[in-house]
Amino acid sequence: MTLDYNPRPSMGERINDLVDAALTGERDNETPRDYLGASRLGVPCERALQFEFAQAPKDEGSDFSGQVLRIFEIGHRLEDLAIRWLRAAGINLVTQKPDDGSQRPRRQFGFSVAGGRIRGHVDGIIMGAPAALGLRTPALWECKTMNARNWRACVKDGVAISKPVYAAQIAIYQAYMEPVVPGISEAPALFTAINKDTAELHHELVPFDVALAQRMSDRAVRILQATDAGELLSRIAQSRDFYECRFCSYADRCWRQNK
Repeated sequence: MTLDYNPRPSMGERINDLVDAALTGERDNETPRDYLGASRLGVPCERALQFEFAQAPKDEGSDFSGQVLRIFEIGHRLEDLAIRWLRAAGINLVTQKPDDGSQRPRRQFGFSVAGGRIRGHVDGIIMGAPAALGLRTPALWECKTMNARNWRACVKDGVAISKPVYAAQIAIYQAYMEPVVPGISEAPALFTAINKDTAELHHELVPFDVALAQRMSDRAVRILQATDAGELLSRIAQSRDFYECRFCSYADRCWRQNK
């Protein structure tokens, strides 16, 4: 005789299930983004960005799990800590617009172009720093959290080589934030990377890459124009086995197309 034994989930497992259900519920209730986020423009595949901008349904099972959502939230909290640490070091780091006297909550610095169809929100603006650091201001500040392997690669090779998506984000922010904060494109941005495994910090000055910013701006326009015209941009690969496609949330949708 074979007995089917299905032990009841432990209390800890049930708590985790409830936590993850709450987080996924919060995500599902968020207002969909109706613009092309500047932080995403460095993603290699333009068609994937087009699907994202058009709010195309993702492939079944490709939504972030509760655990991944927890990882994202931990990253946001670590960025809050980095802000406190830099301010404690004497850096005048501004993360919200000045109070305008209205009842509205203070807002994050950002920009909106192309009729609001391209937008971005920056982590902070450095308005001053101890003279010993030699930082030019005002300067863009961007912060990312990484596991130890990615953090070491960033330290070794720099953000432009190890994390080109982040480098593209920095360049487009420096370009489009210039009307908001005059002079910000003239000073190198300060990029901070936090090692989530060890709490080590890496700080890197990133000069404004005009050519990269222009390429990303052109890409954004291309995505908007193609979407408006109902045209699909080219895939990044000739085969679905390509590594970028294996991790894409739109792979099924993309490769069902005839072109």
